[in-house]
Amino acid sequence: MENKELQKFYRDIQEEINASLISEEEGTNPEQIFTELALSYLSEAGETENYRVCFDEKISKRGVEHKINGYSLYENYETLDLFVTIYNGDSTIQSVTKGDADKTIERAVKFFRNAIYKDYVNEIEESSEIFDLAQTLANVPEVKEYLTRVNIFLITNGEVKSDVKISDTIAGYTIFYRTIDINYLFNLSDKTRVPIEINFELAGYKVPCIVNESENSDYQSWLAIISGLALADIYEQYGARLLEQNVRSFLQFTGKINKGIRNTILKEQHMFMAFNNGIAATAEEVTITDLPNNQGKAIAQVKDFQIVNGGQTTASVYHTWKKDKVDISNVFVPVKLTIVKNRENFSEIVGRIAEYANTQNRVSASDLSSNKENHVLIEKLSRTIWAPPISGETTQTRWFFERSRGQYKNERIRFGITPSKRKQFDKQNPRSQMFTKESLAKFINSYEEVYNGKKLVIGPHIVVRGSQKNYAQFLNYNFSFKPDNIWFEDAIAKAILFSSAEKVYGVKPNAIGDMRYITVPYSLAWLGYKLNYKLDLYKIWKHQSLSDTLKSKLHEVMSKIEDYIKTKAPGSLYGEWAKKEECWNAIKNESFEIDLESLKSDLENKLTEKRKKLTEDETQKAENEASLNRLKSIHVKTWKKIEDWGRETQNLTQYQYDMASTLSSKIRNNRTITDIERNQGEGILNIVAEVNPELFFDMDDFFIEDNSKKVEEVEITLDLIERIIQWDKKNKRLDAYKYRFMADLLEGKMTLTDRNKFLARLNLKTVEKYGFR
Repeated sequence: MENKELQKFYRDIQEEINASLISEEEGTNPEQIFTELALSYLSEAGETENYRVCFDEKISKRGVEHKINGYSLYENYETLDLFVTIYNGDSTIQSVTKGDADKTIERAVKFFRNAIYKDYVNEIEESSEIFDLAQTLANVPEVKEYLTRVNIFLITNGEVKSDVKISDTIAGYTIFYRTIDINYLFNLSDKTRVPIEINFELAGYKVPCIVNESENSDYQSWLAIISGLALADIYEQYGARLLEQNVRSFLQFTGKINKGIRNTILKEQHMFMAFNNGIAATAEEVTITDLPNNQGKAIAQVKDFQIVNGGQTTASVYHTWKKDKVDISNVFVPVKLTIVKNRENFSEIVGRIAEYANTQNRVSASDLSSNKENHVLIEKLSRTIWAPPISGETTQTRWFFERSRGQYKNERIRFGITPSKRKQFDKQNPRSQMFTKESLAKFINSYEEVYNGKKLVIGPHIVVRGSQKNYAQFLNYNFSFKPDNIWFEDAIAKAILFSSAEKVYGVKPNAIGDMRYITVPYSLAWLGYKLNYKLDLYKIWKHQSLSDTLKSKLHEVMSKIEDYIKTKAPGSLYGEWAKKEECWNAIKNESFEIDLESLKSDLENKLTEKRKKLTEDETQKAENEASLNRLKSIHVKTWKKIEDWGRETQNLTQYQYDMASTLSSKIRNNRTITDIERNQGEGILNIVAEVNPELFFDMDDFFIEDNSKKVEEVEITLDLIERIIQWDKKNKRLDAYKYRFMADLLEGKMTLTDRNKFLARLNLKTVEKYGFR
């Protein structure tokens, strides 16, 4: 079964890559699109952050010297992730040999060695995609001070069956090797995270513990003591991956050292346990062992170990040991370990433990629940608001908000149940108009500054810091109100602004330069600031595009800002400078001698239309309408097939297959469907789409059949009704109440609704049997 599922996952990925190739501009290639896709999975699972996809290959007479497909340098410089890709475009999964895997990893190692020894930065063009990283590795003093872990990821859409070496020391740095093949990505797509499993016993560490004996169905708690060495060891291997994702995103964890903790380790190690609150962690499973000589119990192994509070303690113990070369054999840390038994509520319980464990943190204002309510509202708006058709097109489209990974794909399966419906879904929900929480934060934070008191908290320098940092600032400072239809339309206008700017910037070799990720947000922020945020966003929404004047002005702005950053960045470290507020302050005070007069017609004015705000009820009503249309778009014969299948396979409960029968009857007779029936119907269709979508495959044929019958059917008119009545007066073939019904239609007491035409047609069929022509 899994093999079949894996093959399907592989085909989906190849399909997604091909779809992206069509919708992207020239200059992209399947290997980089696959790299981007794989890194988005890893990032969502908390296994990397703030990644950049960029390609660098050094070729000499001996062949490929080194190669890199992407990187991520963490904000605190503690971790560097390097990604190197093996991609194949075959229709089936290929095996990657040990030789190919080792050779590819070695190319990434060579890049690191070249870059860290300062020489490589002198060999590459300033316009190279990798210049920024090489420059930072060679010349930023914090790299020397903080970099302690380099992860080299081999990423492939093939299968790696042989083991790759685990770690190494290169140029004095610890290097960890990881293989992310199609199996690993498949597991991530299924579970959102591949759990960390730690075997303390095997590593030779004792972790004594006592259990809280009180029984309950939600969780079980253990109190343990872990040695500083064991903690440093697991932190060296896993780094920020150990930190529960909510905590990382929302508390903006940095692996910087707490001076107080460091001093305790250096001067009063024996007092560490007394002075430190320890760490709170969660796990899915724990294996307990008995200590020798009846000394009690110890934790031998943990599965899905996540630190929800105490990340700074962990990082400080590790750095003091690593950087100060201190013996930490007398450091012991208390641990409260919670085993969450209820897997269905796992993420909610962990989120709440994280929230309460972190209440003393100054950033506790940020909502660890990922602002569920606001995100749900945006999702509703995105499914019910239709964008005006772009010029030359007749189809209205939607901007699809993907609140959680895979929603777009799942909705495409749910709605694209026949080839014609899938075509319709793709037309109405273009992939290029799908956006995530992180991209929403990027669009909105690039547009306008936000101050908290006198402190600048949102600006382009925040956007450049990467999606997770930017998203956290967005939640904290730019998302504290209920989104409505006007906010949504403006947000989409900002999305159009951002993606149009990226298109205008271009893709190599026809690009302004190689700093798109910096230049685009800075240019939009500069333009917004200089125009006093008076751009007519509603005009952009209505046209679903920018005016030619605005596009050419953006090209001018981006060219000048790119030059300015490259010229002014201290030590040519433009990527580093762009993350600083001083860079934004310098840029916003420059005029660049750009004349903005030509943009008058792109600004709001007295004639700008006033828009009507939809109430939540109206949004809900539109959502219900869309849901009803979905149920009615399923042919009555298909509902019957669903009912029979549900009964035979027991994939539906009796209540559900009876409901399928009810819906079939109501749709056939054009009767009102209640809210309960509507919700149940949605649930039934979701089960079928997931378990047996083949039930929908012949539905197009049913509709074609219906249409051909309709062509043959006589149109019901008042003239025809009058003829039937005259005929039946003589022949008396209709029941009295049916005759009365026809007479009421003729006299105008009832109108010719679709339903009444349907009933009149049944009467016509009756009289036809007896010779009416």
